[in-house]
Amino acid sequence: MRVVLTGGGTGGHIYPAVAIARQCEADDPTSEFLYIGGTRGLESKLVPQEKIPFKSIDITGFRRKISTENIKTVVRFLKGVSKSKRLLADFKPDVVIGTGGYVCGPVVYAAAKMGIPCIIHEQNAIPGLTNTFLSRYVTTVAVSFEGSEGFFPKGKHVIYTGNPRATTVQSANRERGFASLGIPNDSSVVLIVGGSRGAKTINDAMIDMAPGLAEMKHIHFVYVTGDSYFDKTREEIRSKLGSIPHHLHIMPYVHNMPEVLAATSLIVNRAGASFLAEITSLGIPSILIPSPNVTNNHQEANARQLEKAGAAKVILEKDLTGDNLYQSIEQIMNDLKVQQLMSSHSKSLGKPDAANVIVEEMRRISKRS
Repeated sequence: MRVVLTGGGTGGHIYPAVAIARQCEADDPTSEFLYIGGTRGLESKLVPQEKIPFKSIDITGFRRKISTENIKTVVRFLKGVSKSKRLLADFKPDVVIGTGGYVCGPVVYAAAKMGIPCIIHEQNAIPGLTNTFLSRYVTTVAVSFEGSEGFFPKGKHVIYTGNPRATTVQSANRERGFASLGIPNDSSVVLIVGGSRGAKTINDAMIDMAPGLAEMKHIHFVYVTGDSYFDKTREEIRSKLGSIPHHLHIMPYVHNMPEVLAATSLIVNRAGASFLAEITSLGIPSILIPSPNVTNNHQEANARQLEKAGAAKVILEKDLTGDNLYQSIEQIMNDLKVQQLMSSHSKSLGKPDAANVIVEEMRRISKRS
């Protein structure tokens, strides 16, 4: 199967596309790919690292307020459609799949107009402008959250697939996760992470609650600060405690996140859709602190889905303090029944076969057996 992948801007759009490619390869090693991304997006760096052929178009997103920049965006969109048609004509894909971000707009629109079978995959509980626009043109709309189908009333065929990142973490080696942290395989691990770049409010809460965590010696706390916050956070914690205890691990970044997740007992995190797919696939209880700085406040909508199911506790950023985060961690980690119940509810939301479901739909619409 010849597949064009598109999506970008953030890892939350890029990594699901990569997961789909890996599932295609697992099913059929002769699969061929072309990834069309933005010249300015993170995908221009990440995708080549994944050894997937990459081509770019110049595109920006619409501003929600009236702005002359939107005129430039329309011009870039039209140019992007034209270039996408040339790239698609050269590659001759069996199917095109977009995983979100404004770069999907011209690529998927061009494919639909050329009569190429298309899928868009929506990661979030509330869809963004690009996927809402594209839903009326594509063959299939795939959603990550059950119940989100209703957001696409103009879609020809809307299905619940889950997020393909859920499949990626299923093969993660738990023992390697423990080994990479340098801790015993039977350890209880609380992972605290503010996204790939870190989050100042979560860092500040971690600093505030460090004295309390220092007393919880039966638990290993893994705190991922983000590169830009690492030195400051580590030094402030060292200043508060005199030294950093052996069970408090402060790291700028985790490169083997699936393996570390497999070793995690509780996670404190933002509520990006791909991350939620991973933790529910593994059945990890969570404390979620949605970022308020996202379109349509979609992270809170994502988090509330888990909270409603009993899989997570939600703390809004405006309410976050070191004290209430510490109390929430203590309440969950000191009660095995609560942990087990949250884990069970989390697992019930997981869709570990998501990548396979999406690839099967790709085969169906492309009429490739």
